[in-house]
Amino acid sequence: RFLDPIFFGDYPREMREMLSSNLPKFTSEEKRLLQNKADFIGVNHYTAIYAKDCISSPCDIKTYEGNAMVQAVGERDGVAIGRPTAFHGYYDVPEGMELIVRYVNQRYKNTPVYITENGYSQLSDNSMEDLMNDVGRVNYLQGYLTCISSAVRKGANLHGYFVWSLMDNFEWGFGFTVRFGIYHVDFETQERTPKMSGKWYRDFLTGSRPVDQAQTLRADS
Repeated sequence: RFLDPIFFGDYPREMREMLSSNLPKFTSEEKRLLQNKADFIGVNHYTAIYAKDCISSPCDIKTYEGNAMVQAVGERDGVAIGRPTAFHGYYDVPEGMELIVRYVNQRYKNTPVYITENGYSQLSDNSMEDLMNDVGRVNYLQGYLTCISSAVRKGANLHGYFVWSLMDNFEWGFGFTVRFGIYHVDFETQERTPKMSGKWYRDFLTGSRPVDQAQTLRADS
């Protein structure tokens, strides 16, 4: 709902009620100028989580989730929402991709959507064999691309997809401890080598490997 001012000129009533003075107020002229000013919407999407109502447990209102009066959790009744990844709290939940694309399209007047980031993390201290034979990342990409395809077939106005990332790099507060790249980078020599996922993604883009061929990897992993 944080995009609402750009498309509708103001935040939704529920946000006004919960956050009151924390939100900026707009004049009638500002609301008019704000509306429908986006050419496209960029979505960074890595995972899905459950939203637990804060009625049953206290919320930290200084967090994004706390502002919405919910607590973000990765499990329900002791069962994880999806396969965990190296990034704490990030799970492999491909169906979330289709849901978010369709939701954004429906709420924001079918504005074109680009998936500007989507990727899978590994711990850097894994063995070189595990880093290069990144079956988990192949399965992740296969699942998310399959759900993107499903969304498009159902009418989603999706214009592009960008995997995160081409190469292992410096990941903000996590530094070099996690890797998202489909190319392995030796940070000492800067040598770059395609991982299994890089080769799979190349074949997928050139049409020599249909997206559903990764299912075999998922079943065997």
